[in-house]
Amino acid sequence: MKYLILGSSGQIGSALLSYLQEQGNTVSSFDIVASPQQDLRIPNNPFLKEALLATDFVFFLAFDVGGSRYLAQYQQTPDFIDNNMALMLHTFRALKQYSKPFIFASSQMATMDHSSYGRAKALGESYASTLNGIIVKFWNVYGVEHDERKAHVITDFIRKARDTQRIDMLTDGTEERQFLHALDCSRALEALARVHADIPRTKELHITSFEWTRIIDIANLVAEHFPGTIVAPANNTDGVQKGIRNEPDHFILNYWKPEIGIRDGVAKIVSAL
Repeated sequence: MKYLILGSSGQIGSALLSYLQEQGNTVSSFDIVASPQQDLRIPNNPFLKEALLATDFVFFLAFDVGGSRYLAQYQQTPDFIDNNMALMLHTFRALKQYSKPFIFASSQMATMDHSSYGRAKALGESYASTLNGIIVKFWNVYGVEHDERKAHVITDFIRKARDTQRIDMLTDGTEERQFLHALDCSRALEALARVHADIPRTKELHITSFEWTRIIDIANLVAEHFPGTIVAPANNTDGVQKGIRNEPDHFILNYWKPEIGIRDGVAKIVSAL
């Protein structure tokens, strides 16, 4: 198939682009970071039309999102909501118009009503389901990130340890997350795309490692790579997910299984940054 990645410059999109190309696929990229013409918020964008007509399958990964610091600062703002509502409206309309099969990237936070990000993803899931799209829920996918403003926790900790030998945390680190390396995520997305027509739309597809790790343990793991680094937890508890803990559905393991453990994954990111 010819693939199109919407959001190809992001953490997951860039990893998926490289992976699919390495597998010998024909892949087109589309991201506002690459060109203002590739802005999915533009109604009836002729460049999106051109890209869709030339592809067989679409990965809808684009979203205004970042790590916990970014979400805490922006997700309750009008611009954040406007950006994501416009992005989804015009992209889903185009997918409908040109009848393209697609995967929509949602989040395990889609069930968290206190979060504007979660509610936006839940709305996207509803729209995607009306178009018979594949919906996947990402769980803390980590990889190489270049936009420090939107950096997620692992990249943020690595940069702090490398640059200052001190990891100042936003929380006390007792909250647990499931982390998945971007390469594992890319393998999952390709596996699902290949069999998209056969996947039951009533099943939930959680792309995760299925292993819980405390944030404080991530900080200590990163610190091992930078001798002398001090890990400094804060007194705050998690204010983004507010202690809510979902449990992933294991149905996706019928199509794909994660391979990269958190220790090896962190080492890969340290080497790449």
